[in-house]
Amino acid sequence: MRVMLAEDSALLREGLVRLLAEEGHEVAAAVGDADALLAAVAADPPDVVVVDVRMPPTHTDEGLRAALELRRTRPDVGVLVLSQYVERRFATELLTSSASGVGYLLKDRVAQVDEFLDALDRVHAGGAAFDPEVVRRLLAGADRERADPLAALTPREREVLAAMAEGLTNAAIAGRLHVSQSAVEKHANAIFGKLGLDGASGYSRRVLAVLRHLGA
Repeated sequence: MRVMLAEDSALLREGLVRLLAEEGHEVAAAVGDADALLAAVAADPPDVVVVDVRMPPTHTDEGLRAALELRRTRPDVGVLVLSQYVERRFATELLTSSASGVGYLLKDRVAQVDEFLDALDRVHAGGAAFDPEVVRRLLAGADRERADPLAALTPREREVLAAMAEGLTNAAIAGRLHVSQSAVEKHANAIFGKLGLDGASGYSRRVLAVLRHLGA
């Protein structure tokens, strides 16, 4: 198969190039950042890309963002993500973007050559290859979210709820967060809905939401 690699560690990148070549695969490109990978794929699409999660310039999630972009624009290209970490939100997006031709392995698996090559073959064949540890953490996170409604709140909704807990009015919250009062009201209604307080007649939804926040 034709493979493109994106890995900022030159040592690991060259090791993967050598391994794939020894297995009879063609390495069409081996680059050190996500932008170079996207450019290489656009110029001459491979069968599969193998991409690290954290790469220049910020070393946060460039590789995963590139993987998601490729799933959106080039669904015919298989994507195998390698990472030292389980980036749960992006891993979930990657899994739900398509169940075919996609994989997410922890870098420890690369040392298990047969497992890595098997995952690559499955992605090339249109299957899925997710590290058992990745799946375990995704399922554990989903269980936590079902058990804790606060986990479903967005960062902005958490800010609004925290300000409510301080006793701020909607107008005061709007001033602090530099948004309109109507935006605060929308966030508040979203909070009430996610916490299951829409039908809390006879009680102050605001107080009940704050109590949930303080008890978390």
